[in-house]
Amino acid sequence: MRAASPTRSWDTNYMSVRFAGATVAAPTVAAALLVLAAVAAAFVPLSPAFVERVYSTGAYPLLQRSLTSVSNRVPVALIDVALLVGVAWLVSLGVGVRRLFRAGAGPAVRRLIGGVILPAAALYLWFLMLWGFNYRRLPLDAKLPFNSRAVTLDAARALASTAVLRINTLHAGAHAAGWPEDRVVDRSLASAFAVVEHDVGASGRTVPGRPKHSLLDWYFRPAAVAGMTDPFFLETLVVSDLLPFERSFVVAHEWSHLAGFADEGEANFVGWLTCLNGDLPAQYSGWLSFYPELVNNLPRRDRVDLAAGLASGPREDLRAIADRLTRDVSPRVSAAGWHVYDQYLKANRIEAGAASYAQVVRLALCTELGQRVSAAR
Repeated sequence: MRAASPTRSWDTNYMSVRFAGATVAAPTVAAALLVLAAVAAAFVPLSPAFVERVYSTGAYPLLQRSLTSVSNRVPVALIDVALLVGVAWLVSLGVGVRRLFRAGAGPAVRRLIGGVILPAAALYLWFLMLWGFNYRRLPLDAKLPFNSRAVTLDAARALASTAVLRINTLHAGAHAAGWPEDRVVDRSLASAFAVVEHDVGASGRTVPGRPKHSLLDWYFRPAAVAGMTDPFFLETLVVSDLLPFERSFVVAHEWSHLAGFADEGEANFVGWLTCLNGDLPAQYSGWLSFYPELVNNLPRRDRVDLAAGLASGPREDLRAIADRLTRDVSPRVSAAGWHVYDQYLKANRIEAGAASYAQVVRLALCTELGQRVSAAR
């Protein structure tokens, strides 16, 4: 048996580690390792192919199916519960730190470090393991047949004209058929989502999230956030005052995140394809939501001509969406929120940041799948 090092020993009675004559408590070592693991996870580069193979199409689908199946059974948003617990913890931590400062700065600083830095490191690792590593997977344009030369002004005009035609054609039937219920999983949309997952090379077995409202609604509405995927409990959150014809696309977009498509443009693309494979209300929702993305990338004259081609019904629906946003959105809160989100996306290796939302048009124009589906519907 190899002799123990004279400068390092484990004391199992006192759970301490001795380094060069100095004794360090095991909890301190564990805390340091936790922080180091979080730092390494943040900065050590990982191959997108490795993340795709091991995490995004390996471990993550198993985690998602298990966790979303559980969170779907809970009627409230679990992230709300976590936020309330977090606020209570921070309040108690602040009270404790103030008391310790009266006895000396050292204990107070140690408590602050233990109460903030360690939980933050653990939370970050939890985020990465449960969902965040999807930001580092292979981009969708690397997995689908993709022709970058297909992005032309004429092609964009043609697709926008198709959107206007589909919106006008689908409006009456979609409104007559009725809209999916709020806060329940739309089975028709879920079936369409499974088909699209298979088409884009995903697992095809993602558990759709039950749409929920959240206490975060107080922020979502002024910030112009229509929905969110909770990365800690893998829930689908939607803003409470979504209009019925917005809902299918917003939910499909968030389900795309649940499937591991972290990039916003990719989630828009998969959500749009899902709607186009769904029933009439879903198809209408998909085209109506896609229309602004298309026209925003066209010259002003084209935008005017396309808007003039909309029938009165779709025009009223778009006006209702604009009225909702005007009523709810605070320009200051929205600008600040999108700036923070832009930085968050860039920190997670989405170089386009918030501008990645617009990449749905590029994917629709350049992929064979986007061209085929838009031409067939």
